[in-house]
Amino acid sequence: MEQLAVAPTEIPGLLILTLPLHGDARGWFKENWQRAKMTALGLPDFSPVQQNMSFNAQAGVTRGIHAEPWDKFISVATGRVFGAWVDLRDGDSFGQVFTAELGPDKAVFVPRGVANSYQTLADDTVYS
Repeated sequence: MEQLAVAPTEIPGLLILTLPLHGDARGWFKENWQRAKMTALGLPDFSPVQQNMSFNAQAGVTRGIHAEPWDKFISVATGRVFGAWVDLRDGDSFGQVFTAELGPDKAVFVPRGVANSYQTLADDTVYS
C-alpha cells in the first residue's frame, strides 16, 4: 500500500496527492482530506468554499475548463479521469499545462487562478 504523499508539478502550487486506499473484502476506505497529515506534508491549509460531486455515466464525458477565484481540492470517488490544468495567473508560469490520470488513489490541490478540466476514462465515474 502506498503512503500519503504530496508532490509538486510544473505549475507552481498545483500539487498531486497520493491517497492510500485501505481495502478488504467489503471494498476500500480512504481519507480524502485529513488536515493535520496533509498540511504537515506541505499542502496549504485552506478553507473549503464549496463541495461538488459530478456523476458521469459514460466514459468520454468532458467537463471544464473551470477557473474559480478560490483553491480547489479535486478527487475521484470511483472510476478514472484524464485531468488537465492550465495556469491562468499573471507571471512566468502563465499558460503552463499539466496533465495526469486520476483514480481514487490520487487527488489534486488546485490553487486559485489555475483552470481545471477532465475527461472520464471509465463508465460511472464520480468526480469531486
